[in-house]
Amino acid sequence: MKIEGKELAIACAHAADDNKAEDIRVLDVTGLSSLCDFIVVCTGNSMPHLKALMRDTEVIVLEKYGVKPYSGEGRAETSWVVLDYFDVMVHVMSEESRANYDLESLWGDAKEVEWSK
Repeated sequence: MKIEGKELAIACAHAADDNKAEDIRVLDVTGLSSLCDFIVVCTGNSMPHLKALMRDTEVIVLEKYGVKPYSGEGRAETSWVVLDYFDVMVHVMSEESRANYDLESLWGDAKEVEWSK
């Protein structure tokens, strides 16, 4: 079952939640970004947690929905990793990086998508 767009963003949020990501937010940036339509931002609490979130989110979404990211960027050591699903970008960040880069403010005009159960 292939999914894309909003459904894929919500699936990524649930996968991150399954792996204990913190402060998960899904933003609809349709019309605001030329790169993607949805952004998922979440926080990991350690380098191993960041690695696990990136790896396991990719695995869960692939197993459940047959969707694989086009690429992944960054390493846990940089405290910010990205999974690029083309129309969805998943940002897994340390608390410090998330506060520093403040993507939610950068995309302040985006609509927040309700994703939780």
